[in-house]
Amino acid sequence: MGAISNSDDLPEAMAAIVQDFNDLSERDRLQLLLDFSRELPPLPPELEAHRDAMEPVPECQSPVFLLVEVEGPDATESRVHLWFDAPAEAPTTRGFAGILREGLDGLSAPEVLALPDDVPDRLGIGSAVSPLRLRGMAGMLARIKRQVRAKQPAA
Repeated sequence: MGAISNSDDLPEAMAAIVQDFNDLSERDRLQLLLDFSRELPPLPPELEAHRDAMEPVPECQSPVFLLVEVEGPDATESRVHLWFDAPAEAPTTRGFAGILREGLDGLSAPEVLALPDDVPDRLGIGSAVSPLRLRGMAGMLARIKRQVRAKQPAA
């Protein structure tokens, strides 16, 4: 399945990421994925000591954990912050986590919840990575949305 080039329904940062992937050859897309893997920030010290507060993502082939924080007085003023713990020896998984963090961190809860579920497919890397790996990214996105729904302030 090819990449879906339309990104009009994506938040600005995620639209830019999808466009960056679609502007590249398949080989260069994998390199960009590795770049996102290297750019995934480490956990802050307060999470390092409390990894048990993070949710595992069993859809991923590698051990990945995430934590979603939603801060703000109400849904429209809220800001979503994402933290991922993924091993360095799992660059594809770390890359997907890096994409989601860069594309979603700092958005409002409604913006994150409105993100289409097919974002992993829109990156155009389906023929370069296994369907299981894409399902892992979809699993991360589904868990992010579930945590945002559970933690978002009342409207």
